[in-house]
Amino acid sequence: MSNRINVLKTYKTYVGGQFPRSESGHTYKIKNQSGDLIANACRCSRKDIREAVVAARSAFPGWSSRSAYNRGQIIYRIAEMLEGRKEQFVNELMNTGLKKSRAILETETAVDRLVYYAGWTDKYQQIFGSINPVASNHFNFSNPEPSGVVGLLAPDSSPLTALISMVAPVIAGGNSCIILASEENPLSAITFGEIVHVSDVPGGVVNILSGYRNELIPHLTKHMDLNAIWGTNSEKEIRKQIDENAALNIKRVYHTFEDDWYTDNIQNPYHILEFQEIKTTWHPAGY
Repeated sequence: MSNRINVLKTYKTYVGGQFPRSESGHTYKIKNQSGDLIANACRCSRKDIREAVVAARSAFPGWSSRSAYNRGQIIYRIAEMLEGRKEQFVNELMNTGLKKSRAILETETAVDRLVYYAGWTDKYQQIFGSINPVASNHFNFSNPEPSGVVGLLAPDSSPLTALISMVAPVIAGGNSCIILASEENPLSAITFGEIVHVSDVPGGVVNILSGYRNELIPHLTKHMDLNAIWGTNSEKEIRKQIDENAALNIKRVYHTFEDDWYTDNIQNPYHILEFQEIKTTWHPAGY
């Protein structure tokens, strides 16, 4: 038995509430910090991007029309499920090479982020909305509304905490999303799809893809049915590529460059606001 070959897991994608393999049928090898092969991940293609956007667009009307309180309940449920499977995520992160203390911090911070944004779902409209003074017999209201479908480019550092720090404010604001998981460490992101799947999140609200960034970023950022992009890459050429592709249909672009995803300044309601459009309504005041 000592000569037994381990059967490595091939991690699937998460699209439209299901776990399909990549359309291409290709995978790529995931190695730990010692260079040991630990798993295979799907090498997604342009068609996978298209299918993820279709799923996200289909899910957006239903998700955005839910009450803010209900969205908060569901995001809190994600936190509950992640807390219940914390040991699994810690072991998975340790398998990639993280020390146990760092893996625990990674998982617990991710849970806390979800709880934080669950509490904001029914509050940010009051904070960022307004009643505007106008020189006519009207009431003038400005309120934030979700942008639509958002593309998230998760960084390689803090593969779980960073991912959830991006997903939580986006879906808390009523958007749906497509996530390009960390290229180097996608495993915890894809396992997170299993948490989403059993947490009352409607299929298509959260979609998770893996693969090579240089292949996927152009297809995602050029997609004409994407409304916004959140990038986390500090490389100037990649930021330029994202900005230029986003200009094709005037996508909203938000860049952040964080080295430490555990600090409190990472979580704030302004991350929700970045993916909201301000709608202004005029109503006659009457006499």
